[in-house]
Amino acid sequence: MSKAAIVEQSSGLFQLSGVLDYLGGPALREQGGRLITASQAARCVIDCASVEKSSSVGLSLLLAFMRDAQAAGKSLVVRSMPEEMREIASVSGLLDVLPLEA
Repeated sequence: MSKAAIVEQSSGLFQLSGVLDYLGGPALREQGGRLITASQAARCVIDCASVEKSSSVGLSLLLAFMRDAQAAGKSLVVRSMPEEMREIASVSGLLDVLPLEA
């Protein structure tokens, strides 16, 4: 399992990867917030295709990134959410809250 990371691959496209848990959550939260705020893009996409494993921390990060984007006047969508994260979101009632890309 790899260390969690978030990187801006291109303007407004952020790749979230690795294992999303309480160990890496705080650092990802801070780094992702900075990246989203600093991005020149008006629309942010969080691509989760490289997430290997996620606890509820992953969903908490996505919600925090939504708030960061909103505070910066940007839209945000989540792409390629793994089934494990989708199941946690469903149980938590977050599927209707998260801006999932169709």
